[in-house]
Amino acid sequence: MDIAQIKKLIQLLNDNNLGELKIKEGDFKITIRHKDYAKSSGVASVISAPAVAAPTSAPSPESKKEVTPTGNSQVIKAPMIGTFYRAAGEGKEPFVKVGDKVKKGDVLCIIEAMKLFNEIQSEVSGKIVKVMVDNAQAVEYDQPLFLVEPN
Repeated sequence: MDIAQIKKLIQLLNDNNLGELKIKEGDFKITIRHKDYAKSSGVASVISAPAVAAPTSAPSPESKKEVTPTGNSQVIKAPMIGTFYRAAGEGKEPFVKVGDKVKKGDVLCIIEAMKLFNEIQSEVSGKIVKVMVDNAQAVEYDQPLFLVEPN
């Protein structure tokens, strides 16, 4: 699915006054929620496959460094291009901090892509060892976000 198709889906959602639209094509899944629907339900929109979009600003050179997990640590990487947010909003607590224990499926952060806020979930249960991205920083597809030490 490309950007043009996603834009058409967003237009379809808006034109038909829908609160939510879910599409599944093979391994690609996308859920698009109207911003008012997301506010009233307290849920952010989720895309569970890489999206193609331009970041709002260029990622820093450090973000391109290859990260090698130490010991049995695992790297959680960005599944899409967008803007990384540690919390659901300004002034709110971050989803996770260094030292926090997480379970598979727990929300770690949000990546905003094309005005959609995508919850990024943990792929593993364990302890957050390192947060590798600053809040509101542009991230690239497959860029390391978190280092997690599995249970």
